[in-house]
Amino acid sequence: MVTVTARAVDGKATEAALRAVADAFDVKRRDVTLVTGAASRDKVVDIDGPADALSARRDALLGP
Repeated sequence: MVTVTARAVDGKATEAALRAVADAFDVKRRDVTLVTGAASRDKVVDIDGPADALSARRDALLGP
C-alpha cells in the first residue's frame, strides 16, 4: 500500500503515488507507469527494471 498526502486534484495524488513507488523500488520515476486506476484509489502500476531485483525489493518491502 502506498499512502500520499497530495490531494486528488489534477492528478497530483496519482503522480505522488507513482513517485513514491519509484522511490520505494529505487528506480527512476519514468520507469513506473500507471496501467489502470487514474481516477481510483486502487491503482495498478508497471515497474520497468530487472525482474530479480524488483522481486527482491518487493519482498523486502512486504517483509515476512
